[in-house]
Amino acid sequence: MRAILFSSQAYDRDSFLGSPLPAGLELHFQAARLSLDTAPLAERHEVVCAFINDDLSAPVLEQLAAGGTRLIALRSAGYNHVDLNAAQRLGLSVVRVPAYSPHAVAEHAVALILALNRRLHRAYNRTREGDFSLHGLTGFDLAGKTVGVVGTGQIGATFARIMAGFGCQLLAYDPYPNPEALALGARYLALPELLAQSRIISLHCPLTADTRYLINRDTLAHLQPGAMLINTGRGGLVDTPALIDALKGGQLGYLGLDVYEEEAQLFFEDRSDLPLQDDVLARLLTFPNVIVTAHQAFLTQEALAAIAATTLDNIAAWQAGRPRNLVEG
Repeated sequence: MRAILFSSQAYDRDSFLGSPLPAGLELHFQAARLSLDTAPLAERHEVVCAFINDDLSAPVLEQLAAGGTRLIALRSAGYNHVDLNAAQRLGLSVVRVPAYSPHAVAEHAVALILALNRRLHRAYNRTREGDFSLHGLTGFDLAGKTVGVVGTGQIGATFARIMAGFGCQLLAYDPYPNPEALALGARYLALPELLAQSRIISLHCPLTADTRYLINRDTLAHLQPGAMLINTGRGGLVDTPALIDALKGGQLGYLGLDVYEEEAQLFFEDRSDLPLQDDVLARLLTFPNVIVTAHQAFLTQEALAAIAATTLDNIAAWQAGRPRNLVEG
């Protein structure tokens, strides 16, 4: 059986080839992102292994199915980029990695908080240029501050546990309260109340029809002036132009993003020699109180190993006729 990994990087090759392969599985690594133009590369591959920014719309799935693909094995927990109705119509099974290392993403969210609060990015650049002054670098103690956790699944609960360790007060918003978050002392509130009471807000919810643009002009108006917003979830959770206005007006005092709604054509590639064509992202990068990382929260040795192992297990289970971690429309 042949499988092709689209959007594969050197670390994908290392993690997949470092895991035991199912008997008879032949892996092919393709750096190109999956799209209508690159889908022919998957011909005669029963398995297409896709990542978060690959195009799995109906036209692409139709081309994959016509070329012999029968399984879409996602190297991610999220599946909002898959046309599940089209997959079902074409007889394509879709499997995912429901959990890998919640610590990886949660710890990256905390790293963004610490870097923004203590202006580490600005301090780093200054000292490299011989500027050892401290003006403009004043932060605040995390102890005693109120942190709002939007989405308290595995990652959100892990993030809440870390922030509780700093001595923070926890608020939470989720349709399904997590006993672990409650045990940490989190109080579940409606989103407007959470936004109004939190000094720091961190997003850890999936992207669905209900959560798209959860943070928008109206909800941003509830923020305390100077609040911090962190998004390591999905880019579509926030209305990015609205963030720019909130930053300009001071309603938003700090912004940390590891995801961006229009990231598919940008992230995971070196574009340092090219002009940035995305005007919204270019504007965001001009703010000194904004840090954008290129969807790297998942990038730890432990998470990569777990993603590879679960993906390979998913392929083996499907091949044996006992599919697991199926995504159904």
